[in-house]
Amino acid sequence: MHIAEGFLPLLWCVLYFAIAIPVVACGIHRFREIRENFPKAVPLVVVAGAFMFVLSALKIPSVTGSCSHPTGSGIAVITFGLPITAMLGMIVLIFQALLLAHGGITTLGANTVSMGIMGPLVGYLAYRVLNKTNIRWEYVVFTVAFLADVFTYVMTSTQLALAYPTPSLSQAWTTFMTIFVFTQIPLAIAEGLLTVSLFHYLIKYREDILAKLKVLRVVRSAVVGGSS
Repeated sequence: MHIAEGFLPLLWCVLYFAIAIPVVACGIHRFREIRENFPKAVPLVVVAGAFMFVLSALKIPSVTGSCSHPTGSGIAVITFGLPITAMLGMIVLIFQALLLAHGGITTLGANTVSMGIMGPLVGYLAYRVLNKTNIRWEYVVFTVAFLADVFTYVMTSTQLALAYPTPSLSQAWTTFMTIFVFTQIPLAIAEGLLTVSLFHYLIKYREDILAKLKVLRVVRSAVVGGSS
């Protein structure tokens, strides 16, 4: 969900920029390390960013001032972690604001916090927990993508409710979230399935990169099966 240009008061815009910028800066630093120490992984960063751009550009009108859409952050947060996901999220949001009039520059910080940080953070925490179990990797990937998508909307509903707590904060949040859930749950399911499909491709053609990035812990069953 992208909050439209001018829809948040200035104070909230500044606050979200203050939250997003340090995480994005950490992502830039992490990307430089990958580029210097493991340049073969750079194309995968580009793929993760392109996946995020294409999916998050598919918008469905929702409540006033915002829209529903997939986020595409699952691949990035599984393969590269939260900081690079935040960096990619901000880059994607800048291009969408400038080229597609999707989101905005003043709300860039808020949209980065929801789509690039908080949603992916929940997905990443789920990944860390599920990765230690014997659950099939497809279910792990699906769950990460699904949760990252849904909690992006939970965060945006919170942002909108905080900015417009009418008649109360809890009622405003419930109103926003109730409206969004009808469009977002089906989108999150579709995104989870699409993310699993892309991961199948990555396992087949980029197994060496996944192993170097230690993502192979998630896909170990598929790799073992493919090598037998």
